Amino acid sequence: MSDLLLHHYHFSNFAEKARAMLGFKRLAWGSVVQPPILPKPDLVPLTGGYRRIPVLQDGADLWCDTRLIALELERRHPDPPLFPAETRGAAEAIAWWAEHQLMRPMALFVSGINALHMPEGLHEDRARLHGLPAPSIEAVKAAGERNRHLVRPQLAWLAAMLADGRPYLLGTRPCIADFAAYHVVWFLRGRKIDCRAELDPYPALIAWRDRMSAIGHGARRETTPAEALAIARAARPAPARPSDPQTGDPRPGQRARVRPGDNARDWVEGVVHFVDAGEIALLREDPAVGQVAVHFPRLGYDWRVARD
Repeated sequence: MSDLLLHHYHFSNFAEKARAMLGFKRLAWGSVVQPPILPKPDLVPLTGGYRRIPVLQDGADLWCDTRLIALELERRHPDPPLFPAETRGAAEAIAWWAEHQLMRPMALFVSGINALHMPEGLHEDRARLHGLPAPSIEAVKAAGERNRHLVRPQLAWLAAMLADGRPYLLGTRPCIADFAAYHVVWFLRGRKIDCRAELDPYPALIAWRDRMSAIGHGARRETTPAEALAIARAARPAPARPSDPQTGDPRPGQRARVRPGDNARDWVEGVVHFVDAGEIALLREDPAVGQVAVHFPRLGYDWRVARD
């Protein structure tokens, strides 16, 4: 696992989830810092147009989305488990809620409160990601206040999960539910304006956050984007796992395209390397890196046969 690279940037909450999972697995990894907004000239050659952070790299294989990154880490290094069998169903449901219902208002709240202190171009870039026009600073600020009132009741739900004194959301050890919820709460630190006072009514939630933070990030080493491209160029994609196509799926060897379900623009196209109920991997060529395999989760993504 010492060859793993993580493409990320510091204030990305989803990158914090990946960093914390690497720490939980006690892994060494290379830190490849990418820009927070487009253009991303050292990431796009690897992913074929997928521009979100983080991306996990091992040689010429790239895993997109922290849901799939978690599953890949678990497949390679199952102890300690992110997905304990006895809580897996509840854990995955909590993780899905945290990342799809809590995260969006949290991001709008913290970014809105810090509207004047975010990196230049970030508000416009994020609007473009979702197919929206560039917002005014006043609109960003107003969205922050509106979404504060969507964040607060959901933080109360998290606190209620810990009300019986358990150290983690589903028991005595952390699981994927904790990592998915933690990175959302971590985002409250914001930028210049600290929003962590939202947790003050919930001492148990603060203690849980601090336990999660203490897990750390594992053994991190700095790696340049140029080194990451060279590593991919010198490698070949790992052999395909057995495929199990579902009804209507593109088959191995067919050309297909994949995009996040909430983004109508950023298609990644390639030849199906393997596909099963949880994952689809595309082989693609780029002059900068040669052949790479880009892996996507099925849930939350749109995939289809590519048409000329």
